Amino acid sequence: PRVCVVGSGPAGFYTAQHILKHHGGALVDIYEKLPVPFGLVRFGVAPDHPEVKNVTNTFTQTARSGRCGFYGNVTVGRDVTVPELQQAYHAVVLSYGAEDNRVLGIPGENLPGVYSARAFVGWYNGLPENQDLKPDLSCETALILGHGNVALDIARILLSPLQLLRKTDITDSSLAALACSKVKRVWLVGRRGPLQVAFTIKELREMINLPGARAVLDPADFKGLESAVKDASRPRKRLTELMIKTALEKPVEMQAAAAGAAAPREWGLKFQRSPQEVLPSADGRRARGVRMALTRLEGSGDSAKAIPTGDVEELECGLVLSSIGYRSLPLDPAVPFDSQRGVIPNSSGRVEGVPGLYCSGWVKRGPTGVIITTMNDSFDTAQSLLEDLQGGVLDISPSREGFGLVESILHSRGVRPVSFSDWEKIDAAEVARGKAAGKPREKIVDPAEMLRIIGH
Repeated sequence: PRVCVVGSGPAGFYTAQHILKHHGGALVDIYEKLPVPFGLVRFGVAPDHPEVKNVTNTFTQTARSGRCGFYGNVTVGRDVTVPELQQAYHAVVLSYGAEDNRVLGIPGENLPGVYSARAFVGWYNGLPENQDLKPDLSCETALILGHGNVALDIARILLSPLQLLRKTDITDSSLAALACSKVKRVWLVGRRGPLQVAFTIKELREMINLPGARAVLDPADFKGLESAVKDASRPRKRLTELMIKTALEKPVEMQAAAAGAAAPREWGLKFQRSPQEVLPSADGRRARGVRMALTRLEGSGDSAKAIPTGDVEELECGLVLSSIGYRSLPLDPAVPFDSQRGVIPNSSGRVEGVPGLYCSGWVKRGPTGVIITTMNDSFDTAQSLLEDLQGGVLDISPSREGFGLVESILHSRGVRPVSFSDWEKIDAAEVARGKAAGKPREKIVDPAEMLRIIGH
């Protein structure tokens, strides 16, 4: 059987890995729109979390397997359509992730100084489409809307001492911008309370221990939570206990500040506030703050809803980052898509009403979870596909040409795919440039330059 996987992030690679491991004869081709693989492992994981990127070693082993092909620089839906892939392969798996962000839907969100978390993360991680972002970091206070790990990542990058970032694979240009940054205070704002935050304890602890930055948590926000958290799951309990402990601690810096020392950078969590409007500066040219509706919670735990109380407050800030989630986009008119939920309708990865078409990762279940969640989800989709092969649901009697057919289609459209060994040349160039700068790598951010390196 010939299988094609669209997208080379964790979902795509884990799907391919599972199929190759559990079917001794399957041939899997992975298509990727960028000239470089690994999706959010390369462009989403924070530069100061290199250990999370080690999964690329496993992905590289998969790509080097004799039964796996990698074709970068190919945009499915434009360079080749999904029906054309279905002609070339016995099964097609869509694992292209979530390449858009959810919008706030409030006045002023398009003012200069307001950015999506997705674009900001893409900017410091070298995602080609975000290289011209040039975020304005000339203000002292930044406001991040959202209480997830991405929000904490951004806060950490904004407040990290430069000497820590210099040793990472953060892009050169964003490092230069951060070196001139005036931001010294970051607020992370959420609509709900401390019991509903979506970040994990590891990320919170890292933020609390960030050198040169102090946590500002209001003890009043945590009143009575010790009893409320008794029945919560262990991770939720430990996370809440850490917030309470941090809120009640009198930091050493307080005494230092009282003695006239310069106040360090600081960050804090604000709860039960829902953004109503990004407020423009007097000349209307940029953001100067956010008006928030104060909320009260109805219900408890994860299902608690934030209801506006009628009271509002304004928070002054010159930089607003909206971290309220990523969203998937439809890829091809031939593929069913639920635009309400931003996913491809499916059951255990089988796309509804289209035999032979599957999906895995964020486009299958929505943009949540960490790499391990995606791994299990992708194995689940691969398992469905293998069961369909075994049960004869997938007809593999007609031989399919696989990449042979796709190659001629791409050739006729002037598209030159990038192979995995091509990527390894780009990789080597990045590592060499990084070495010269004392970094693990210096990412090349211009696709044209990537293609020049491999002689395309």
